[in-house]
Formats: sequence, C-alpha cells, structure tokens
Amino acid sequence: MEGDEEFRKYRSPLVSRYASKEMAYNFSDKKKFTTWRKLWILLARAEKELGLPITDAQIQEMESHAEDIDFAMAAEEERKLRHDVMAHVHTFAHCCPSAAPIIHLGATSCYVGDNTDLIMLRDGFDILLPKLARVIDRLANFADKYKDLPTLGFTHYQPAQLTTVGKRGCLWLQDLAMDMRNLQRARDDLRFRGVKGTTGTQASFLQLFQGDHEKVEELDKKVTEMAGFKKAYLVTGQTYSRKVDVDCLSSLASLGSTVHKICTDIRLLANLKEIEEPFEKEQIGSSAMPYKRNPMRAERCCSLARHLVALMADPLQTASVQWLERTLDDSANRRISLPESFLTADIVLSTLQNITEGLVVYPKVIERHIRHELPFMATENIIMAMVKAGGNRQDCHEKIRVLSQEAAAVVKQEGGDNDLLARVQRDPYFTPILGQLDALLDPSTFIGRAPQQVVRFLSEEIRPLLEPFKSKMDVKIELEL
Repeated sequence: MEGDEEFRKYRSPLVSRYASKEMAYNFSDKKKFTTWRKLWILLARAEKELGLPITDAQIQEMESHAEDIDFAMAAEEERKLRHDVMAHVHTFAHCCPSAAPIIHLGATSCYVGDNTDLIMLRDGFDILLPKLARVIDRLANFADKYKDLPTLGFTHYQPAQLTTVGKRGCLWLQDLAMDMRNLQRARDDLRFRGVKGTTGTQASFLQLFQGDHEKVEELDKKVTEMAGFKKAYLVTGQTYSRKVDVDCLSSLASLGSTVHKICTDIRLLANLKEIEEPFEKEQIGSSAMPYKRNPMRAERCCSLARHLVALMADPLQTASVQWLERTLDDSANRRISLPESFLTADIVLSTLQNITEGLVVYPKVIERHIRHELPFMATENIIMAMVKAGGNRQDCHEKIRVLSQEAAAVVKQEGGDNDLLARVQRDPYFTPILGQLDALLDPSTFIGRAPQQVVRFLSEEIRPLLEPFKSKMDVKIELEL
C-alpha cells in the first residue's frame, strides 16, 4: 500500500515509541553533522587567529552553511568514497567553494567524530540529570508524606520487623542519590579530544605551524574552549580512550540496576495491594481479565533497565580490543551502544517520574497485613511485660511458643486469621498484663527511629543534592503509551 514505506523497515522503539524529543535529537544525524560543521568552523577560526592564511570571508561562508546540510548528496558521496567524514567534507565544500581548501585543515576524521561524540555525551548527561533530580524530588515528597505510616518490612520477601512506607522510599532514594553523584561526576570528568592529529601526536599541526610547539598547544586550547570544554585530554591515540565510554555508560548501567530494584519493589507491593502506580480512568489492565490493574509502567522500566544494564558489556569489550593507537572495530558498536544507553536511560527516568508522581498508597490494606503478622512480632514485648509483672521468662517463653504454634497452624493449615492475641487473652497465665495488650500491639511502637531517619536523610542528603536543579523541578511527565 502507498504511504506505508516507513512501516516496511525496522524502526528502533527507543525512538519511535518511547524517547523524549530532546534525547532523540541529541543523537540525531542533524545534530551530529551540524556539530561536525561547527567544529570545522572552530578549527578554521582558531587556525586563522594563530596566523594561518584563512580569511574572514571563508569563515563567514562556512558559518552561513553550518545548518543547511544536503543529506542526499552526503549519502551519495559516502556510497562513492566509503568514508563518512570525507563525504561530509565534500558536501560542505560544495556549498562553500571559497572555503573548500581550508575545511578540515590538518585534521583527522576523529577530530570531528570523537569531539562530536564527547559533545553528545556531555549534552546527554545534561538532559538526564534534571530528569533524575525530578524523580528524586517526587520520591522525597512521597517519603516525607509517609514517614510515619507503619508497614511490614520484608527480608527474604518474608514478613519481618515493621518499618514505614516513607523509610522504604528512602532506601530507593539512597540508591538514586548515588546515581545522581555518579552521573554528575562522569559528566564533569568529560574532556575534549581536541586537536591531536592522526595518531595523537599533533604532527600535522606542528607542520602547519612550521615547528611552533606553542602555537600547536594554543590551537588545541582555543578549540577546546570554543567548544565549551574546560580541558582536553593531554594524550590520545587517534581516538580518545574508549575507557571514557566505559565510565559514562557504567554510570547509566548502575542507574539501570537501581531503577530495576525500585520498580520490582513497586510490582511486589502492587501484588500485595499496598501500593499502586498511577492507573488511567480508561486504561485496560488485561484484554481477558477486566478487573486487572497491572503495573505496566514499572514493568516497562524493568524491561528497559535490563537493556541498559546489558549494554554495559559493549564499551567494556570495545575498550579492551583497541589495538595500539586505535582500530576501527569500535565504530559500528559505538553507533549503537552510546545512543541506546542514553535513550534508554532517558525513557526509564521519564517513566519513573510519571510513576513517582502518582503512587497510590492503601493504608487500610497495609494495616490489615500488619494485624495478621504483628501478634507474632509482639511476643517479645509480651514476654518482657510479663517479666516486669513478676513472671518467669522461661515459663512465659514456653507458653507463648505453644500458643504461637497453634495460631500458626490456624493461619497456614486452616487458612484462618492469626488468633494468637485471642489465645493470650483466654489464658489465665497472662491475666496480669491483659490491660497492656493494646499498647503492646500498637504498630507505631515497632518502627524504631524510621520517621526520624527519614527527616534527617531528606534534609541532610537529598534536598542539598536537588538545589542546583530547582528551576527545572516543575516539568510533569505525561506518558502517551
């Protein structure tokens, strides 16, 4: 059928289905190749300032054509030349005839390729960091709101001592705060490849400047600063070290593991009906079971977070096989692994923000689950109260042990409710403390310092982390799919 051409070839769902416009643009051909042109302009400008015979008219001609790329011509040139950079040099030269002789002067392909990648990595982090800050902000509000609400803690996914809903949120927040620091550090550690020549020795530029080492260093410094970087790597081969990619993508993979853990917790709690992700009024949970409310957003996060973690293997292996000054077996891999890592992290954070902005808590369900388990957890308190009333600890322990086993049999074998409390009340042995039982079973006495920990953690560790992103906090996420 006419008009369905775009549906006849594979389209990455990372872009067609999920990613934000800004992250999709960051790794687009338009951004990539206009950045190449801007880097050629920066190089020409710096070379002119340092005395090479380049005119203002040539630079103005290049600047006037920085954005209007003839992609069809570039594709045709690449088919003929089998070289993407030279294809774009020819395409740029076609519309800049007077500047043609000085485009790419002294440079190697990696001057535009690697420096553009570093710009995209930096800009990718700049897109992700405010998104991560918003997720942390929403979860911090959640933790503060529910800091006093007792809930069953779980170890081994078996009921354990009580905690609070807010304190559990702080466990999630602590991991996200580590990710925030990792991403910020990886972003701030990025340097420019700069102007280094074919094997990183700057030999071509030393020749251009007739052996003037100071001018070669100044050229590197000027271009680096004009590109918005404070520093360039002092030594490179033909490429910047591929361990830089390892560093960047490992921070994203680590974020992926955090998100997977958080969203798995939300899925487990959804099964218990204690907490649910947002659910639209007309949303369908299952095509066959109309009553279902599946945690599909958390499931999407887990699904994509696995991909984000798995992508980490690519830069590790790529860095390990870069022979001597470089081999080209990094190129095809990096075209996929670098953009996909940032696109995946972008989608995961947008989805998680949507989840954390609309988490629904069901206190009555949480309370019912506590009531089922608390009598067992309160046995130590009952023993202590009996000892204070003059009882013998060993006798009391044995009484409670027997009654607990009987109550457990009712729960596990008969499917009944936990009736340990009723058994204690019926046993004359416990008459001295019957008046204290309600106080001994008050859930708020089982949560330790959880509320105080939440307050201190949010104030000392989370709020200061968010301070640089205050102006970007109000963006809300609406998920289209």
